[in-house]
Parts: sequence; C-alpha cells; structure tokens
Amino acid sequence: MQSVMEHLFSQIIQSLGEDVTREGLMDTPKRAAAAFRFLNSGYNQRLERVLNNAIFEADTEDMVIVKDIELYSLCEHHLLPFIGKCHVAYLPQGKVIGLSKIARIVEMYARRLQIQERLTKQIADALQTAINPAGVAVVIEAKHLCMMMRGVEKQNSVMTTSSMLGLFRKQISTRSEFLNLINRK
Repeated sequence: MQSVMEHLFSQIIQSLGEDVTREGLMDTPKRAAAAFRFLNSGYNQRLERVLNNAIFEADTEDMVIVKDIELYSLCEHHLLPFIGKCHVAYLPQGKVIGLSKIARIVEMYARRLQIQERLTKQIADALQTAINPAGVAVVIEAKHLCMMMRGVEKQNSVMTTSSMLGLFRKQISTRSEFLNLINRK
C-alpha cells in the first residue's frame, strides 16, 4: 500500500503528463518519498539528542573554528536544493563541544525546508544554547538551484549569510580574526 507521500508523488508525476506505470517510473513515487523523508530528516531530531552529552569542561578561551562543513538543504520556496559550506566558530567559556556535534547541528537544521538566512541563525543559536560561549560566529556560502535552474538562471551566484553573537558582534577584532581564518586556503 502506498504511503500518503508516495500517492502524492504519483499524482505529481501524472500531472506532468507521465505514465506512472511505465517501467522507469513504477517505483519512482516510493523512491521520491524516501528521498524527501531523508532530505527533511532534521524535523525528527532535537538538539539535546544530537549533542548526546558531548559537552566537556575546558579552561581554554581561545577561538575554536570548524570550517568547510558541507551542507545540503531544500529551499522552502521551490523545494529545490541549495548546496554549500558552513563555517562555525565559538569562544569557549568553561565548556567545549565535541567536534562532530558542530557538523551534526549544521546537518539537523539543514535537513529541513529552509531559507539560508534562518539556517545560519538557527546554527548560531543552537551552539549558544548548548555551551553558552562568549561568542558564536556562523557563515554559510551556498549555491541555490532555484536561482541556477529556473528564474534568472545565474550559474555562478553564491549567497553568503552570517550570524555573529556575543564577542563576534561586539568586537571587530574578534570578528576580523574569524573572517581572516576562514578565508585562508
């Protein structure tokens, strides 16, 4: 029996004028539904479970940066992908977070219907909530297929968004250090 989502994908395919019983399309509604569930699996995740107690006491106050975290998300306006990289930094204040947890936070919010501006802020806010650092910085650079495949069809456009909290917002020198470090090759 077809799930609701499989049935809806069948209807979409039929509304395009295709025959869903054709050999190449017979299992497409099932595959599309599975793919769509995976691409939006962030709705089934919660910050506490993603963190999984990987927060540790530390006496460092120096900047921690994880750069070039790949991300894949779906534009909530056209349901087309946007693909890019995320750079995250924080200034510990007694606690650090497991390295992989930063990438998992990015993934949790990216795997939802999104706009890049909100995604950037959600990642920053989650890290702030998790470990209460002296500052958080997030920069995302992404290509949006809704701009590349349709509409204005601009193939080389890249959208950049940032969210700066705490000392990254208040101190230009801290923000500059972060931006210089993420732009190093």
